[in-house]
Amino acid sequence: MTKISSLAVAILLGLCLLVPPAQAQLARTFVSSLGNDANDCGRLTPCRTFQIAHNNTLPAGEITVLDPGGYGAVTITKGISIINDGVGEAGALVSGGLNGITINAGANDRITLRGITVKGIGFGGGNGIVFQSGRFLSIENCVVRNLTGTAQNQFIGYGIIFNSNSASELAVSNTVVTDNEGHGISVVPSFNARVLFSSVQVYKNGLHGIVLATNGALIQGTADNSISSFNGFSGFAVEGNGPTSLMVSRSVATSNGTAFSHLSGSGTLRVSRSNIAYNNATWTGSVASYGDNDVRGNGDGDIAAPLGIVTKK
Repeated sequence: MTKISSLAVAILLGLCLLVPPAQAQLARTFVSSLGNDANDCGRLTPCRTFQIAHNNTLPAGEITVLDPGGYGAVTITKGISIINDGVGEAGALVSGGLNGITINAGANDRITLRGITVKGIGFGGGNGIVFQSGRFLSIENCVVRNLTGTAQNQFIGYGIIFNSNSASELAVSNTVVTDNEGHGISVVPSFNARVLFSSVQVYKNGLHGIVLATNGALIQGTADNSISSFNGFSGFAVEGNGPTSLMVSRSVATSNGTAFSHLSGSGTLRVSRSNIAYNNATWTGSVASYGDNDVRGNGDGDIAAPLGIVTKK
């Protein structure tokens, strides 16, 4: 039998001590403005940034914000939630042409963002929230504002971009998207998508407030109890070559370039029980009104919708 000297044993033990133990991921992690990214992101030992907390969170887990602070940009690659339930402003500042929050998750992953603020600070511009892959994204009680960039350059200076490459859904509720140089919310998937906007406020964006655009993908969109105002192009818009549908109800489109725009393609844009006032133009393209909208004070004389009244079913 080969004998190992006591010196060799000591050397082996010493080498083992030099290898740090693997840090286990947690189902719930925490971030704090007083945290440290060398921590394990537990309740008493929170991390400092969203990205490190994400890396230490199990799939289907949750990141909880403990206090106000700037927690940096994050790329999400799994189904998790980032939750701020009222501790004060918590989020990310954006510059250098980057994104505040990027989602590159798996085809079946579900992501929730709640109570997060994403704000541009210039210095090269950028985008707010960009969804590229995943199954479902819920944006709740968030603020996305002041993203800058060349206004006509696609995918820069946008508040929210939803350009999923697989079948997916988007739900935005109780969220403000304002003062961005590009579109406020741009839905441009390369695959079929369903989107819902509920109690969303979209203000003062350089291009469209909310736009659904496709090059063949099926997009089914609904906007209810939402406001899109002071946008340079349209309050609500549909465009592209594909079966895109947007139904707007109980909403407000005021002081935009155009209230409702059907810009191109075979999609449909229907409007019901909405307030349409003080826009430069009321409608553009094939827009269907249910005949129950309040239309007044627009620059084109409050013309009837190009497709007129549609039958209620």
